[in-house]
Amino acid sequence: MASTFEVVADPRRREILDLLRAGERPVGELVERLTLTQPTVSKHLRVLRNAGLVEVRHDAQRRWYRLRAEPLAELDAWLAPYRRMWSSRLDSLEQHLNAMPDDAAEAPQRGAEP
Repeated sequence: MASTFEVVADPRRREILDLLRAGERPVGELVERLTLTQPTVSKHLRVLRNAGLVEVRHDAQRRWYRLRAEPLAELDAWLAPYRRMWSSRLDSLEQHLNAMPDDAAEAPQRGAEP
């Protein structure tokens, strides 16, 4: 079975997850929104379902898919140190910009048009 990272590496699967974030959707609507063929969307949904990222509900002849966010916790945990790194760098940039004199921030760059 593919890891969560491998599954979400595909941009079309990420699009499907983005659409399902807003709520449960039938396959037909996903096909319309993605402008892909029904077999292609079904293939992506099968991969997402096997990875536990989506679940399906049968309603007569329709299949409704919904997001299961729990498996995305693995990605969130992996990204956490990177968010902290960027947060500290952005905090440092903010402190630097706040320490600059007001006129330095407004001065035109060399080579810039007046």
